[in-house]
This record gives sequence, structure tokens and C-alpha cells, in this order.
Amino acid sequence: MRITSAIVATTAIAALLAGCGSGDKSDSDGPAVRPPAKVAALGPFTGECGGVTDDEVRSLGGLDQISRSFKNSVGCNWESAGSGSPSVTFASYRGSPIGRERAWVTAQGRNPEDIDVGGHKGFQDASPDGSICDLAVQLGDDFFEWSTSTGFLPAQTGNPCDKNRKLAELTVQRLK
Repeated sequence: MRITSAIVATTAIAALLAGCGSGDKSDSDGPAVRPPAKVAALGPFTGECGGVTDDEVRSLGGLDQISRSFKNSVGCNWESAGSGSPSVTFASYRGSPIGRERAWVTAQGRNPEDIDVGGHKGFQDASPDGSICDLAVQLGDDFFEWSTSTGFLPAQTGNPCDKNRKLAELTVQRLK
């Protein structure tokens, strides 16, 4: 019985001490007030796959044929036949800061350059060997990105950043 009484008393004392706090006084006696969390405003809808067709990706992206593609609610990917073959990817990011993406590509050793596509600011960057280019465009609190890879054995010609630029221009023209 004494053990039970001791446990109850210890628990009660611990609860009282926890309620007392650290004893430090702040400038105000009221509770700490945090600013409300920012709610991202939805930008314009880019449409499925950036509003471009498979044929446009094949033509502008420089893919001879598309052997595999996937599409979901936030992005699309098109690939030519074979492992390590050329590919084109579109992704849409709602309420995500483009600065985080820019920081990521900078951390990969790339040097993103500022661009403007149809009045919308963004950046593009290429891998040091020029085989991959990412192009991102800001749309309010959102952004979208086109990425083109020439693959391991580049058979396609042309600058992947130029291809992304043409695809991004179509996406901006078709915003909803």
C-alpha cells in the first residue's frame, strides 16, 4: 500500500512541477504567437504533360520514337528504345519553391542561368558535358520543369536546352 501511495504522490508532484515551467519570464505574459503558415496560391494549370502531345515531344525533344512513357498527376516521361537512351521529362510542382530546385542543381556542380519564357521568370542549366538540361519556369507559387537527357550514347543532335525552351514555350502558351 505504501508503494502505491508513493507512486501516486511522486506522479502528482511531477505533474505540478511540469506545469510550473522553467521559471523564466518572457517580455509578455501571454502565449507565444507564431505567424500563420503561408498558404500557396495555385498558379495556372499546366495541363497534363505540360499541355504538349506525344508527337510534339517526339519532334521537339528529338526522340526518334517513343518506346516507353508514363504519365501521372504531376509529371510525364518519354523515353526512346533501349537502356540509357534519350529521354524527356515534364514535372509540375504546386506550392513548391523554385529556389529549392535551383539550389539542388547548383549543388550538382551546375551554373543555372536566368531565363524568361513568355513573361515568366525561371532558370535553365546543363550538365558539364551538355548531355542533360533542366529548364524551370515560375508560375506564382508554382513552377514547372522540362528536363532532356541525350542518353549514354547521344545519337540525337542539337542542344537539349534549346529543345526544353521550345517545349516550355508551348506549355506557357497553353496555360489554363
